Amino acid sequence: MAVRWTGGHSCSVLCLNVSADGLVVSGAERGELTLWDGGGSPAGQLRLPEHDDVTSVVFSARHPSTLYASHGETISVLDARSLQEPLERFHVNEEEINSLSLNDTDSFLAAADDSGAIKIVDLESKKVTRSLRHSNICSSVAFRPQRPQSLVSCGLDMQVMLWNLQKARPLWTTNLQECGTEEESPQTAGQLFNPPLAHSLSVASCGNLFGCGAQDGKVRVFRVTGVKFEHELEFQAHSLGVSQVLFLPEAHWLLSGGNDGRVLLWDVGSKLGKRQKSPAKSLQRRKAQAASRKNGKLNKVSSGEQAEVVPKLTIEHGEKVNWLSCTEIKGSRRVLVADQSSSVSVYPLPE
Repeated sequence: MAVRWTGGHSCSVLCLNVSADGLVVSGAERGELTLWDGGGSPAGQLRLPEHDDVTSVVFSARHPSTLYASHGETISVLDARSLQEPLERFHVNEEEINSLSLNDTDSFLAAADDSGAIKIVDLESKKVTRSLRHSNICSSVAFRPQRPQSLVSCGLDMQVMLWNLQKARPLWTTNLQECGTEEESPQTAGQLFNPPLAHSLSVASCGNLFGCGAQDGKVRVFRVTGVKFEHELEFQAHSLGVSQVLFLPEAHWLLSGGNDGRVLLWDVGSKLGKRQKSPAKSLQRRKAQAASRKNGKLNKVSSGEQAEVVPKLTIEHGEKVNWLSCTEIKGSRRVLVADQSSSVSVYPLPE
């Protein structure tokens, strides 16, 4: 059963984040921003200027009281100890911002927007040092832990990209529509009506593994190797689009939230381990796939593997998920869920 945190908002909650000190922030429609204490009571509230929807919030890892919030085309810098007028405002994006990410040295802030642009702000000089681009709405951007110059992004152009801030072009790009075609015919009916528009990204704490949730209901997991990444795992996670994915801090546990109103917990590490242990089998499979492509038909060798990926925990939340976060309350881990309502739902996670 969910505990609901109420009284913080009057509108739909759109985004969540948790500071290193365990402070929770939620952003909602019409400029509403709320800080919560561990007991689920509002500890601070603010309505941001212009009353634009608050679409993304992120705490600094090095200075946990510093909070960045995107609303409309603006990024506001706030002090969580005293939630008042913004200390600073950046207006570097031309269209509504969908996602913010801060690198772990606090030197760069990335802001992805509806035009497909990702603006990189140097927080020392307060200037845009790079402008990266997708060909359609950029829905999510994430710096890789322990690699302050490296980030990944995804968008409604179905592209997932790996960037290094020293270069203006992506180091590596994958189109999700071409991803995983070895398991199924390139254009199944489902794909035609439900293209894999990419909605959300999350990078594991190791920095080399990241997950992507898309409109076709699938979660895809990629491994970064040098200047490229490889498609490691793909599975049907939700019956509707995957709106959110979130790697938990330890190991390779991944949460996904969908438009089908479910929140699921996956142990992707065990699947990756099995794949790695058997290079001979994967070589065999690749040869079989290559042979079947020669014969003009695609082999479905891997579809059985996909079916094996089952959630370790299923939460029937019942509402479309807008955002997922995770925190520790009184020594136990909790999943925080934002949806179409004005409250935040809190679920226990098994140890």
